[in-house]
Amino acid sequence: MHSNYTYLALGDSYTIAEGLPLHESYPYQTVYQLRQLGFNFCAPEIIAKTGWTTDELEEGIKKCQLLPRYDYVTLLIGVNNQYRGRDVMLYKMELEELLKKSIAFSNGKPAHVLMISIPDYSIMPFSKEMNKEKIAKEIDVFNNIGKALSVQYKTGFIDITNESRKAGEDDSLMANDGLHLSAKEYKIWAGLISKNIALQLK
Repeated sequence: MHSNYTYLALGDSYTIAEGLPLHESYPYQTVYQLRQLGFNFCAPEIIAKTGWTTDELEEGIKKCQLLPRYDYVTLLIGVNNQYRGRDVMLYKMELEELLKKSIAFSNGKPAHVLMISIPDYSIMPFSKEMNKEKIAKEIDVFNNIGKALSVQYKTGFIDITNESRKAGEDDSLMANDGLHLSAKEYKIWAGLISKNIALQLK
């Protein structure tokens, strides 16, 4: 039995559960669920900040003193690239670098890296004056890039985008700020992530 597994979560506002206590974020809920399954996990290390784009996450990583390796790494980044109208091909380049870095962090084990798709904020009250159809389509394009890279590098891919769209019909999945998601929604993501990890650890 492995003594204590380590988990590094890279991302943006969704990773730190903007507007909620940190323990309600999906990295913390993932660890909680894995502990319930009998796996000893340390508290997650999180490098994420609200508003971060791919290049800002890259910079953030450089400023952190990290462990030499982690058992598992998750990567969720890109919503702010889309929001700021950043070039899609630039996103692909920067995401690929972050994915390679994530694989290096996981001791060169691509299966231990899980890329998480970008949630669709077009269904949120925040976006009511915006072109919702355009947002949803662009997020799909960004996610297709992520999915293709995960296939190319043989990493995991956790698709939470359609799940996030349910918040448009169900207020309990939405945070009070009308843009981010609730602890209940992050619990669902954590379930998908912990299931993937638990299957690998069995």
